[in-house]
Amino acid sequence: MYERILRAELLRAATEYPVVTIVGPRQSGKTTLARACFPDKPYTSLENPDVRAFAQEDPRGFLAQYPDGAIFDEFQRVPDLLSYLQGIVDEDPRVGRFILTGSQHFLMMRDVSQSLAGRTALLTLLPLSLEELGEPVGTVDELLYSGFYPRIHAQKQEPFSAHRNYFMTYVERDVRSLQQVHDLPTFETFVRMCAGRVGQLLNLTALGNAVGISATTARDWLHLLETSFIAFRLQPYHANFGKRLIKTPKLYFYDVGLAAYLCGIEAPQHLTRHPLRGAFFENMVIVDLLKNRLNCGRDGRLLFYRDSNGREIDLLYPLGPSYLPIEIKSSQTIHTKWFQQLEATAGSIPSAEAKGLILYAGEAEQKRTNGVAVNFRQFHRFMDQTDTTGT
Repeated sequence: MYERILRAELLRAATEYPVVTIVGPRQSGKTTLARACFPDKPYTSLENPDVRAFAQEDPRGFLAQYPDGAIFDEFQRVPDLLSYLQGIVDEDPRVGRFILTGSQHFLMMRDVSQSLAGRTALLTLLPLSLEELGEPVGTVDELLYSGFYPRIHAQKQEPFSAHRNYFMTYVERDVRSLQQVHDLPTFETFVRMCAGRVGQLLNLTALGNAVGISATTARDWLHLLETSFIAFRLQPYHANFGKRLIKTPKLYFYDVGLAAYLCGIEAPQHLTRHPLRGAFFENMVIVDLLKNRLNCGRDGRLLFYRDSNGREIDLLYPLGPSYLPIEIKSSQTIHTKWFQQLEATAGSIPSAEAKGLILYAGEAEQKRTNGVAVNFRQFHRFMDQTDTTGT
């Protein structure tokens, strides 16, 4: 089993809140982590039809079985249970009693905010980070192809087959259960078209036209992908001084291996000259930086910068009230123009650090007056050596 960085935050939260909620994609390791951290707690999965029926038909009787708490897996399957759980923890607010896991995002957030506000810590567990995966991690193309779902690496599954099965299970289980899609073949085409747009500014009208659906349907389906931790929107940097800033988000997938599968990648060598290789690499690095924050119990407050003149910074990483400008390059060779472009663009962002960071695919590290370039795997080490006042 991989050592998950979120473990420390999960154990800490259980000493402060009566309920701890872990959300994240299916097969990201939520259940494994919860059971490893709390081996003495009873475990039950609400995916089980018999258990789910009991919880739905007699929630008080169901919860009465667990006076000292339990781990409830995929609890979004019985959202009404939260209202009854609220009453129980109000009467007996012992910390660390209930551990909830679920694989839906915004719907779950709404239910938690309505029923368990102030009573639960909310943590997010995404698939393995580069730091958790450890060395050796393979070539860049192998990483882009395999993705980061724990089961693929732990069981040495063939990534193409694993992602195919994951996606088909997702369509059959999550999409049908949410009952927002009636044309599954068109929905599958929509998801593949989204994967082909990773790292691009999101245009729902153009995306809908490409699939043959309305912009409204495209918006609803994208919300469905976000709800179930398949894709997410990276928001642009806003400032009241910047009327010329681009205000359209970019689209990324929570797992680059799944995105590569959806684009027809069947082997690592197919990525060597693929036109989306740079976008996939950017997707992988941005999600890894997102994991870096979420694994420490922080929010996912990542942004990008782009103005109407086309000047862009791939990522603004929060450092307290300021941001670390980060450029992401799939090349293995450092180029001087990277530093020049980074410095010129970052200088127009008042809250950005003076020096930026370049994460690239090469091994050499360079520190220059206008920035630092390090291998993309070394971000966590770089941050350990960096305080919040700059680089």
